[in-house]
Amino acid sequence: MTFNSLQFLIFFPIVVALYFILPKKITKYMLLIASYYFYLAWNIKLIGLILFTTVVSYVSARIIEKKESQKVKKACIVVTLVACLGVLFFFKYYNFMADSASFLWGLVSGIKYDWTLNLVLPVGISFYTFQTLSYAIDVYRGQEKAEHDFFLYALYVSFFPQLVAGPIERPGNLIPQLREKHKVNSNDVRVGLWMMASGFFKKIAVADFLATYVNSVFNSVDSATGFGVLVASIMFTIQIYCDFSGYTDIAIGCARIMGIKLMKNFDMPFLSKSIKEFWNRWHISLSSWLRDYLYFPLGGSRCSKPRHLINILIVFLASGLWHGAAWTFVIWGLLHGVYRIVEELLRNPSSKFRQKLGIKENSKVLGVFKTIGTFILVCFAFIFFRANNFDDLSKLLTLLFTSWGNIPSTLTNMGLTASAILYFVTSIGLITAIDFTTKRGEESLEGNESAKMSAAICLWAVVIAWMLLNSVGGASTFIYFQF
Repeated sequence: MTFNSLQFLIFFPIVVALYFILPKKITKYMLLIASYYFYLAWNIKLIGLILFTTVVSYVSARIIEKKESQKVKKACIVVTLVACLGVLFFFKYYNFMADSASFLWGLVSGIKYDWTLNLVLPVGISFYTFQTLSYAIDVYRGQEKAEHDFFLYALYVSFFPQLVAGPIERPGNLIPQLREKHKVNSNDVRVGLWMMASGFFKKIAVADFLATYVNSVFNSVDSATGFGVLVASIMFTIQIYCDFSGYTDIAIGCARIMGIKLMKNFDMPFLSKSIKEFWNRWHISLSSWLRDYLYFPLGGSRCSKPRHLINILIVFLASGLWHGAAWTFVIWGLLHGVYRIVEELLRNPSSKFRQKLGIKENSKVLGVFKTIGTFILVCFAFIFFRANNFDDLSKLLTLLFTSWGNIPSTLTNMGLTASAILYFVTSIGLITAIDFTTKRGEESLEGNESAKMSAAICLWAVVIAWMLLNSVGGASTFIYFQF
């Protein structure tokens, strides 16, 4: 079941109604059943995996809390890491490693074996695995108390709005909210409807619109041109932002209607003036997770300069692998790591260069150039992210730097008419306005005297989005569902 499906249009209002009508003592059970049903709609066989990681992390945390022996505590956290990451690695990375090993063996022996298995990648496994790990690690560190109510903890792991594609929640934020029973609040409903409406607009009216033009290049590499690769990479950057942040907006909106506040996952990333700032604004829940549970334990920046740079590279390598089991994702992650290392190395010398040019550190002109430069680097890296395979990636990069072809014919082959370009530009303006409104904070969405009108406008925006969905013949999946 996806947010942009007819099933969810029926499912969500029923869940919300039951949440507010039923007594407090049974609402958590209702939400847990609803969340499992939401997940079962994908594949009923995969429910065992989420139950397994839930039980292992729950039991380990309880033992860690009860026992005083450090050896027992360490054994429990090791078991949790091995069990949860083992499931993730097997289902997501086994075929990738087997295929890579087979390729290397073929180079050495001349014989290539097929060691891959017919595995189904569980939807959202990367998200709920990291969520269970953050809980177990926080309990081990003494930062959180173990949750005694198994059903409440199971709801924390499987809460349906953010189960499939995040944000990756922390126990300290979500569990206390799930424990409470919330009443209908007009401000929560209005903010929730606004977030859902903006999410549906981003996904259906922009991301799905751009997908056709992006696919015309990345899925037909042999007929592409360098200019087409340039345009498609920019469009894909906008597409994946609208697709993923659109999902997040809908998830945050769904939870907010029930009075539950999920963490922010995007903060206008394309206004970033550096790659470091970009990752502080893009997929914030993953970036902060890798910072707290990988970067800091490795030593962060409190070490020698070479070690600091290695730590950065390791974190971005992990980010690339988290996103997908393919060498294209690995290179994408490493490329961002190289960006960050270059930023660190050039941070101090750049000030002398600016002084020679007479440009101040807080210069608006310099800020504009930094923002444009960062966006270009991000778009270039997304070519690696979107390429279907390594052969396609090689062709795309060759075309980008050697063969631009005829620009008008390229646009025609992509199907980019003047009206489509106008629609694209207008959509970017609308998205920017939506994001600025959201960034201004809840004061711009709450406390409005015309509450009913605001809610009605947001609701109609959702209805229009559904009409657009039905007009194109069905629901498309969100890009991050594959991660």
